Amino acid sequence: MIKRVRSTKVGDIFCAVIDGQYKMYLQYIVSDITQLNSDVIRAFKKKYSLDDSPELAEIVKDEVAFYAHCCTRAGIKREYWEWVGNISDVGPIEPILFRSSEDEGHRKGEEPVKTSFKWWIWKVNEEHKYVGKLEGENRKAEIGGVFPPKYIVKRMQTGMYGGVYPSFE
Repeated sequence: MIKRVRSTKVGDIFCAVIDGQYKMYLQYIVSDITQLNSDVIRAFKKKYSLDDSPELAEIVKDEVAFYAHCCTRAGIKREYWEWVGNISDVGPIEPILFRSSEDEGHRKGEEPVKTSFKWWIWKVNEEHKYVGKLEGENRKAEIGGVFPPKYIVKRMQTGMYGGVYPSFE
């Protein structure tokens, strides 16, 4: 039977259990119309014991580990995380910067590009801008692809996404 999942809303906070050992939180903070109208989340750094039940206001005061595009609803449906509440504090959106490479992916039989010099950058709900080589502040930009929920949890767990993506150096 197909599991019905309610729609998610900006401000929703979700809890992901990592390896059955601890839990971490993420929050849906905005929709990015310039990236498939996908949900943008911020994942927090702090690891909590499975018995902890922190207040939502405490969770959102934590340092942000990363920002990413994903489908929060799919994360619930596939049981990568569960909804725990909603809070209006979503932090500042303006400084979030994403990047994407023309060299992402590869054709069958070809080696993936290891280092790209063909980068695009953008801020949430702003046009993508071609910059070529990533320099200065642009090097801090998050990868802007829309990730499946399992990749979000993998990054929370290991600090890295699954899959192949070129570097900029």
